Amino acid sequence: MDLHALSGSGPNGRIVRVDIENAAATQPAQPAAEPAAPAPSAGVQQHTLSQTRPHTPPQIQPHTPMRATIARRLVQSKQQVPHFYLTVDCRMDALLAARAALNARSESAREPMRHSLNDLLAMAVARAVGQVPAINAQWTDEGIVQLGEVDLSIAVALESGLITPIVRNADRKSLREISAEIAQLAEQARRGRLRPEQYEGGSLTLSNLGMHGVREFAAIINPPQSVILAAGAVVRQPVVDGDDIRVGHVMSLTLSADHRVVDGALGARFLGAVKQLLENPIELIL
Repeated sequence: MDLHALSGSGPNGRIVRVDIENAAATQPAQPAAEPAAPAPSAGVQQHTLSQTRPHTPPQIQPHTPMRATIARRLVQSKQQVPHFYLTVDCRMDALLAARAALNARSESAREPMRHSLNDLLAMAVARAVGQVPAINAQWTDEGIVQLGEVDLSIAVALESGLITPIVRNADRKSLREISAEIAQLAEQARRGRLRPEQYEGGSLTLSNLGMHGVREFAAIINPPQSVILAAGAVVRQPVVDGDDIRVGHVMSLTLSADHRVVDGALGARFLGAVKQLLENPIELIL
């Protein structure tokens, strides 16, 4: 609105609101003006995005056979298996102290071996299956298959995907045997030298992302298995001891279970058995 073209009706010819409204009602609407671009700062050279970042077209990376198989099985699992999830927090102070003592003692042995937290966790899971054998089962259309052996699958991340080599009869093996076998299987997996019988089958799976700083997660069941246990990182946090509060080490475990085979109470008993063994490592090691 050009104010110089208006005649004001206010005191001493002042232009007031009614003058502008009347003029606006009698003239055609004007297109909105384009906002002015900010002036470039003195001495600063202006660059467009295309000048600073060359255009890179998207590229298609064909699926590897492993990635395609993983995708197919995960979709099948989430679509056909009714997952439910249970989570518990485990106090890890006693287990960390026991692991430190075991590794210190092993240094003076004829064949030194360092035990990882994942080794102890695998042993606890295998022992807990022995205490709660009903968890070691699989669904079929004909009925629920109760498995007689505890074949523990250990998730190993590769650049090409995820593979789960199996520690056979894990509940019957010592910590030293479990540690050695996990290390050997993981190395074979990374070199692509696993045989099918080393990763096909399995009773249940342990997936540990704690070494990556993941505090808690829920994993997808690996059919035809009925459960997978996801372990997070051990973190320092306030814990309650009686009437006192102090800093302790805590790890979260999340069980993903097939509700066709595992009920909530059964899953809770199994998680409770794992928690009991981790928090009382003397029961685990003896």
